[in-house]
Amino acid sequence: MRVRPGKSSRPRTRTRPQHADAVDGFVIAVDRGRYTCVLSGAERGVVGAELPTVTAMRARELGRKSVVVGDRVSLVGDTSGAEGALARIVRIAERRSVLRRTADDDETTAEGRLERVVVANADQLVIVSALADPPPRTGFIDRCLVAAYDADVEPLLCLTKADLAGPEEVLGYYTELELPYVLNRPDSDLDALRSLLSGKVSVLVGHSGVGKSTLVNRLVPDALRAVGVVSAIGRGRHTSTSAVALRLPPVPGVDTDPGWIIDTPGIRSFGLAHVSADSLLHGFPDLVEGTVDCPPNCPHTADEAECGLDAWVAAGKADPRRLASYRRLLASRAGEGDSRGDSDQRGPGEGDRRGPDE
Repeated sequence: MRVRPGKSSRPRTRTRPQHADAVDGFVIAVDRGRYTCVLSGAERGVVGAELPTVTAMRARELGRKSVVVGDRVSLVGDTSGAEGALARIVRIAERRSVLRRTADDDETTAEGRLERVVVANADQLVIVSALADPPPRTGFIDRCLVAAYDADVEPLLCLTKADLAGPEEVLGYYTELELPYVLNRPDSDLDALRSLLSGKVSVLVGHSGVGKSTLVNRLVPDALRAVGVVSAIGRGRHTSTSAVALRLPPVPGVDTDPGWIIDTPGIRSFGLAHVSADSLLHGFPDLVEGTVDCPPNCPHTADEAECGLDAWVAAGKADPRRLASYRRLLASRAGEGDSRGDSDQRGPGEGDRRGPDE
């Protein structure tokens, strides 16, 4: 009779492999549990050379840690990049920055509690907005600015379709911020934009229909991102379906790293439930100084009689629309009303108001 050994006679070790031979990689795409990476050596290799890619999956020791586009990771296994080869991601480097959003502003809802990491390790958030067809949505731009400041990512406003409308009213709305911006027309050479993207990892966000995919295809001709059209009611159609990092082509005569752009799907909401109410003010630096005369723990709401922001705006030191936008975000962040409220500014002087995210 054969007696099987008991479990106690087969002790398990808690020692985990150190993976000293792991190579560093950069995640450029995520697709149903498969991660496309480029090796760090190739990422910084010959400018203009085609980058070999490695397909990988998450190792079990990562547990529930998510891997997103922009992550710096350590890879083991078959990192040759050959067809059918599969490596494993065993470590995720500490993230320099994390750009997040939620589907809802209210943290008491399931959508508000679920944070979505858009990208990791970005240096710059490029907010793409059309000046016409569809008209600019300053409410959405405000939300992106709050998310950028919260993630410690530099914002850049990219205004497209400048051949259809002038930028004066939109730029006037943000004049106190000294927000860097660039104008683009269908016939512009994009040199100004390329110089602002050079050497950085930049994330492009914007509503569908603002020309983001067209812009990506002009910056990276081999990208072949799908391009849609704007519907008769002024709404864009979703064309990009997943985030992907694309290396910018080299600038002739320049040997420096041209940088990366991360194209994200067109989104209709940028929930801020993950941003604390106090941190919302960082998205409005033109209002910060106006809070000096506020009482302790001032909520900065419109019904607070001693809030110093009203006097600050009345003195002409900030645009009243900026204060209205800030308080609208405060109200939606606290769950007091719809985050798609009817008081959105689609653009100064524009009609057909639909809400801050549409």
